[in-house]
Amino acid sequence: MSKIIASAAIRGAHAIVSRAEERLKEAIDAKGPDEPVAFPNTGYYLPVIYALSGHKVEKLSDMEKPLALARDMLGEIPTDSLWLPYLGQTLDSGISTLFAQEIMQGVRYVIGPSPVHGIYLGAADDAIMRQRGVEFVDGSAPGFAAVVGAAPDNETAVKIARELQQKSLYVFMAGSTNGVCFADQLAEEGVQLGWDTRLVPFDNEVHGQVYSLGFAARAAMSFGGVKPGDFKNILKYNKQRIFAFVIALGEVDDEKYATAAGAISYGFPTIADTDIPEILPTGVCTYEHVVSSIPHDKIVQKAIEVRGLKVTVTEIPIPLSYGPAFEGERVRKDDLFAECGGRKSTCCELLRMREMEEVEDGRIEVVGPDIDELEPVGVLPLAIVVDVAGRKMQKDFEPILERQFHHLINSAEGIMHMGQRDISWIRISRQAREKGFKLSHIGDILHAKLLSDFPSIADKVQVTLYTEEDKVNEILQEARTLYNERDERLAGLKDESVDTFYSCSLCQSFAPNHVCVITPERLGLCGAYNWLDGQASYEIDPSGPNKPVAKGEVIDQHKGEWQGVNEFISQASKGNLERLKAYSILEDPMTSCGCFECIVALLPAANGVMVVDRDFSGMTPSGMTFSTLAGMVGGGIQTPGFLGVGKFYLGSDKFISAEGGFKRLVWMPSHLKERLRNMLQAQAEKVGEPDMLDKIADETVATTEMEVLEYLEKVGHPALGMDPMM
Repeated sequence: MSKIIASAAIRGAHAIVSRAEERLKEAIDAKGPDEPVAFPNTGYYLPVIYALSGHKVEKLSDMEKPLALARDMLGEIPTDSLWLPYLGQTLDSGISTLFAQEIMQGVRYVIGPSPVHGIYLGAADDAIMRQRGVEFVDGSAPGFAAVVGAAPDNETAVKIARELQQKSLYVFMAGSTNGVCFADQLAEEGVQLGWDTRLVPFDNEVHGQVYSLGFAARAAMSFGGVKPGDFKNILKYNKQRIFAFVIALGEVDDEKYATAAGAISYGFPTIADTDIPEILPTGVCTYEHVVSSIPHDKIVQKAIEVRGLKVTVTEIPIPLSYGPAFEGERVRKDDLFAECGGRKSTCCELLRMREMEEVEDGRIEVVGPDIDELEPVGVLPLAIVVDVAGRKMQKDFEPILERQFHHLINSAEGIMHMGQRDISWIRISRQAREKGFKLSHIGDILHAKLLSDFPSIADKVQVTLYTEEDKVNEILQEARTLYNERDERLAGLKDESVDTFYSCSLCQSFAPNHVCVITPERLGLCGAYNWLDGQASYEIDPSGPNKPVAKGEVIDQHKGEWQGVNEFISQASKGNLERLKAYSILEDPMTSCGCFECIVALLPAANGVMVVDRDFSGMTPSGMTFSTLAGMVGGGIQTPGFLGVGKFYLGSDKFISAEGGFKRLVWMPSHLKERLRNMLQAQAEKVGEPDMLDKIADETVATTEMEVLEYLEKVGHPALGMDPMM
């Protein structure tokens, strides 16, 4: 611990205890030892003393015992010649400070000057405690800020207060800088103060912050059921349940250091705007204990971060209705105002883990034109980049949070989202635009919902939406690099090496009967979730869309059928599906929603299968376009001979392995072949056909099934020498 802070805090504690002794003697001399003393209308006596020692202060003479205890707990002021571990002495001196301050405040109620004066309210009574304390328990008040001192000017004070209010925090004010208190600054600007506005001015002296800690102590006894005198559990309850922190504005003197030491004992850190020594290692507080030199425009967010406080945005600030009822809503051509992605433009989504200092929570920015600059049925390229920081955030969680974009955006009335990664497609209805919806509101949705839905890992969320084509393409390349890195994590993990697969039900809003089963060798058909992602998602949210699926007894290893998987899909599809053969396209294939990256379709005459992705707009050898095929494959039905897949499944050893696997691939669009060339070449070599890529037909050599067959015969494709598929 910083020797400078320890010295200052212990010096301040000595001064405060000495002053309390003087004030108590003055009160006893004036009123006698039996003069009743209490904070008004409370059954908790002097609550800090009562909570931590169990001692009831009912008259002036009752103050002598806790004051003697405060004197005994004081540490020795560190010397210049000897360095020692100071944390324990400093924290004990902090508790001494609180006892002495509470005694001085109690004496003021007896002999004055009254703690209640002007705008200052003094101690909260039990009626307020019951009314307001429950808000800390049910989460409607996520915590409180104990503001000490004053901002450099009134305008800054108002900005800090408003930001704290916007976070639904209570603000307890006591202490001054050069004779000016934060509360004075707010009052001069006409800001309404009091419990109703959550801006509570306790006292213009720093000793008044003991009311804040008394409020917290009463919460532990009243709502936490902790017994008076059980100081360990009183402090534990406050650290774990009362998310409070100190914001120190302006000069920090010895007595402010001593008060801060008392707050740290409760697990409440101090965040300062001045250059004071820092205590960064964790220990008594959840994270850092003292952090300094924080700019005023960042001090609230930094305090929230250091305290580990989760602030939930309860109302999403968009001009549309929002809720699960709108998830399955379609925006059709006649209702369309604007769209991004699909076949009309590029649209990609990327969520990145960032360090705390790299993310400005709540910052939403649109780089390029927004939809209010478009005529009806306009088209824009779009890259959505979401940067997330959190103390418990991990790289493995990126795709899990990223995949949430689908249902989070879909829950807005009049907004349709399909796809994922680099095949996203967003449609905005005319009605949504008439109500004032803009692309920036997508950022508002993602910011609010990621914080509220994933409070354990997301502390700060920043969203940037790019609509300039050059910048969108730049983000697209970065995104594809990260997508590939995520997909490569599974190298070497086999279906046979695990006992559990993972389900995904994210798309059931569009296809209620569809159930995606993700295995180590078969990623989700959307291409965004692999087996490790499902595992991580379940770890984050056991009640979420990804559930463990025990394989159970093997029914057919070759076709990929297990008793446990069948039982799960029957339950998850409400009885509409009974069996799944994970490695087959012809028997009980996996269902699809509409988010697949590619469609695999049987070409009987060619004794193989074709693959087409949604970027291909032409006619395929099956005699159907991608859109027509999608209508047959989607909707959560099993259609033998057709399969929705993620594109990287084509490089899996389990790709339709029941029917012969990779060597059955006879046609695919040329752009898809080039995009996946490295993966496909590696698989070709693995199956003993190193020149197979040149033998796979594409639209440049064949557009009908018979043309495919002619090409296969010409180049000697291995599918022609395999057993008939039908």
